Amino acid sequence: MDAPPFPAAAIDAARGAIKAYLRIEGTGEDAAIDAAARTALALGEAFTGTAWIAREWQATLSRSGGWQRLPTAPVTAITSVAALALDGTAAILPLPAYAIDIDAQGGGWVRIAAAQPPARIRVTFTAGTAPAWDGVAPPLAQGAVLLAAHLLESRGAASAPPAAVAALWRPWRRVQLCGGRRASCSIG
Repeated sequence: MDAPPFPAAAIDAARGAIKAYLRIEGTGEDAAIDAAARTALALGEAFTGTAWIAREWQATLSRSGGWQRLPTAPVTAITSVAALALDGTAAILPLPAYAIDIDAQGGGWVRIAAAQPPARIRVTFTAGTAPAWDGVAPPLAQGAVLLAAHLLESRGAASAPPAAVAALWRPWRRVQLCGGRRASCSIG
């Protein structure tokens, strides 16, 4: 699943933070800063396993009568579930054909209830912890700024990113233990 692009307003705000950090004035470097901001945000989301800035996502899931977890969290809304034909055309499924759930941790879940589920389904959903850049937790935002600054300052050079980036992001990292399956534990 490819991540959707970040909203232009989020990239603009991140550019402002990066330029302030690097004390860059003017617009001559804006294209490079925007590219570094997009890269840093994408790497941050991949590292933490969460969508930082809310936007619409799509995931293709295989045929299953069991609950399947959406690959991105925190999910705030599941807006449609469609059957995908072999040629790629989509047909929205009626409500009785599936069940959806969003758990307390923001995980989105989909289960096909039809007796003969389609081979693949496409789920459209909204995921993200903040509606805009200014709502991103300060340590996450600071890590993105540090990583973008590193990318800009070491253009073409092979060097490791600052260790502070991982230190800032690690507390927000999600670890999945059940492999995307709903599981229950019994004590006794």
